[in-house]
Amino acid sequence: MEKLNFYQQVYEIVKQIPFGKVTNYGHIALLLGKPRAARAVGYALTALKKDQEQHVPWQRVIAKDGRIPFRGDLLRASLQKKILLSEGLVFDASEKIDLNKQGWFPE
Repeated sequence: MEKLNFYQQVYEIVKQIPFGKVTNYGHIALLLGKPRAARAVGYALTALKKDQEQHVPWQRVIAKDGRIPFRGDLLRASLQKKILLSEGLVFDASEKIDLNKQGWFPE
């Protein structure tokens, strides 16, 4: 069996996030046994090709404070929020998702 590279491992975990739930970059890194690799998780999701996006629910990964990371790409952040709203996620007045209620954090 072929060993998955880091990006592929990230994608496999992200595919497990249930509809209507979110997690953060740091938790995915923790699940991979690389707790200091949150930024690398972000790079992996940014590297998704258009044909992969329909199979990897990238929109379900947000910042640790419950916000959608902006990183200078307003269109992608807007799309992410639109998709999350369509999945039933709720944002508060400060544009945060309550991770205690809507988060996915398996051990």
